[in-house]
Amino acid sequence: MTAEATLASESPRSIPRLIAVVFLPFAGGYFLSYLFRSTNAVIAPQLIAEIGLNAGDLGLLTSAYFLAFASFQLPLGLLLDRFGPRRVQSALLLSAALGAALFAFGQSMTTLAIARGLIGLGVAGGLMASFKAITLWFPKERWPLINGCFMAVGGLGAIAATSPLEAILHITDWRGVFLGLAATTVVVAAIIRVVVPEKPADGVIETFGEQLGVLRRIFADRLFWRVAPLTVTTMAANLAIQGLWSGPWLSDVAGLDRDGVAGSLLAIAVAMTVGFVLTGALADWCGRRGIGLMPVIGGITLVFLLFQLAIVLELAPVALWPWIGFGVMANGAVLVYPLLNRHFPLQYAGRASTALNTLAFFGAFAGQYLLGAVIDLWPLTTDGSYQPEAFRAAFGGILALEALALGWYLIPGGRRDTVAGEIG
Repeated sequence: MTAEATLASESPRSIPRLIAVVFLPFAGGYFLSYLFRSTNAVIAPQLIAEIGLNAGDLGLLTSAYFLAFASFQLPLGLLLDRFGPRRVQSALLLSAALGAALFAFGQSMTTLAIARGLIGLGVAGGLMASFKAITLWFPKERWPLINGCFMAVGGLGAIAATSPLEAILHITDWRGVFLGLAATTVVVAAIIRVVVPEKPADGVIETFGEQLGVLRRIFADRLFWRVAPLTVTTMAANLAIQGLWSGPWLSDVAGLDRDGVAGSLLAIAVAMTVGFVLTGALADWCGRRGIGLMPVIGGITLVFLLFQLAIVLELAPVALWPWIGFGVMANGAVLVYPLLNRHFPLQYAGRASTALNTLAFFGAFAGQYLLGAVIDLWPLTTDGSYQPEAFRAAFGGILALEALALGWYLIPGGRRDTVAGEIG
């Protein structure tokens, strides 16, 4: 019997083995995805000084990652459902390695933006390939918890992009950091290719036309459009603020020095990592008591918006608690992915997730760039800092969009969890 057949036929006690040969290799790729995503929050001062960037340039450069990431999501879904997550993810990571090497040698805004785009393309499958692997190998009832634990590994990547990255920058510069990341990414790609088993596809292989037909069905689905605006706006806020603009806010509004900013970003990243696990555990606990994912998602998101409001209003500008709450509650909308995977047939899981991810990361691209553009509307202070009013307008604008999306999500007909083809 093959290793794949053995794993597929074993009892739930095989889960530790699945963690070793499926969860951990993919987790390595997702760790790198979040690390790449968050590095600019720490190295922004060096990029501004060395390359000569303003806030709009920095937002555009950083968001090039999201533009490439989002643009590849629909093809990614087709590839995942056709060729499987192991082969797709191991190949894509080589693009991220190439992008990291190019970023290390970049001398201009254009070169760095192309490099960020290659990185974004290379890690485009970091989460979706992993979710696909989880749906293939792990029991359906454990998906929210396993997804939450998996995303906590991404939180560890965000943690690595704070104080640990700042410490490394005392040993080497940002170029040396990206050369190291390039080499590490190649190693992780090789591990996924060699260690992860391949699960044979079930049923008849679809034609390309049939695959596109499934996408049309997904984009015409009522539940999909019930949850999409909430996922897009909250993920855009989380990724744009935590991944870049929280650092400048902590410096220019809270008045922290460089080490203070790095330490605060570390605390936010730790809170986000804990939040991933707590979110998955809460969904798992509620599910075992007959409470569906829909109300859980709505409740977590409401609390997330309240913490953002505290930041926008500067209720405690030098205190860390609003940012800790931001980190813990930032990922309630991620539970939409297992919700959709339960709603659609299993063989559509890759396309359902990447269809939503396409919208979410185009939103992240727009959010990260537009936040910088709004901040640039206010002149710099005499010491070269951004104005607190600029942050208030930028963060308040995206909070307003999130509130509208939450209202749409909560209107009658959108409250019940939806599985097995039933649309609420």
